[in-house]
Amino acid sequence: MASSEKVAIVTGAGSGVGRHSALALLQDGFSVVLAGRRKDALETAAAEGKAKSPGSKTLVVPTDVSDPESIRALFAQTKQVFGRLDLLFNNAGIGAPPVPLEDLPFEKWKAVVDTNLTGSFLCTQEAIRIMKSQQPRGGRIINNGSISAHAPRPFSVAYTSTKHAITGLTKSTSLDGRKYDIACGQIDIGNAATEMTARMAKGVPQANGTVEVEPTMDVQNVARAVAYMASLPLDANVQFLTVMATKMPFVGRG
Repeated sequence: MASSEKVAIVTGAGSGVGRHSALALLQDGFSVVLAGRRKDALETAAAEGKAKSPGSKTLVVPTDVSDPESIRALFAQTKQVFGRLDLLFNNAGIGAPPVPLEDLPFEKWKAVVDTNLTGSFLCTQEAIRIMKSQQPRGGRIINNGSISAHAPRPFSVAYTSTKHAITGLTKSTSLDGRKYDIACGQIDIGNAATEMTARMAKGVPQANGTVEVEPTMDVQNVARAVAYMASLPLDANVQFLTVMATKMPFVGRG
């Protein structure tokens, strides 16, 4: 493979932000490895990418980011097929049932931590191992932080805790990756219209105890933002980027 070709891994690529970001990266000339739990959804996304970007290269790798062995297999297969890795988008994530903090079962807490935080950490480890030893050296890691990396929704302790922790992972990766020419940044997304936010059309709980319908935005705004972050040379980095529905209840009091 020519060194001018860039290779990306997108986790959670079968739907939502991951799927649209993978398609945007394919349009920008990346070869994209689509990782996620549902093989059929990944294959559908890959087929759409090839239709929109003829000549693009995709690799579908069913992956459970809560399973260390599955993560190792993802990166090993990527290296075997493409020979290098230029971008990792740590996007895969899950939530827990919206119940009072004291009622959240340990198993639900652990599932969210294992997927959102530990999965991103293990993917980051594998990415660094490839990026620091390849020629040309280096690469970029983008973490999906979410607005929940800044402010919680009611009854979201597991999701909010992991997304706050992602900010620490981003900062540590950015610092520790410098000597290997590895850049790391974070995109914090608010109310992109995906399957995950469909419930907002019916109203979601607010901090003051009310239930309100919240505005959403086209998920393409997120995909374009990810593609922009990915397009930068390695001597430039978007450390944190927030893209959100303009009128969502995030900035302000009440």
